[in-house]
Amino acid sequence: MPDRAAKLQLIFGETLRTERLARKLTQEQLAEKADLSLNFIGIVERGEQMASLDSIIRLAEALKMSGAELLAKARL
Repeated sequence: MPDRAAKLQLIFGETLRTERLARKLTQEQLAEKADLSLNFIGIVERGEQMASLDSIIRLAEALKMSGAELLAKARL
């Protein structure tokens, strides 16, 4: 069973993917809007790495929501 941090990464990644798809954005479009790399978006969505606070805010703003809203959707 994965440790707590790994679980959090997976949950956040799944939430990010769900929110991105709900807005009909590709990973590339989200990366561009958030000024992050396409590779990074994929890594985070797969739960391989946790985004920093700065990246979470960038991602949330690109999804037209607050960082708190994005984290709340992930129930973190």
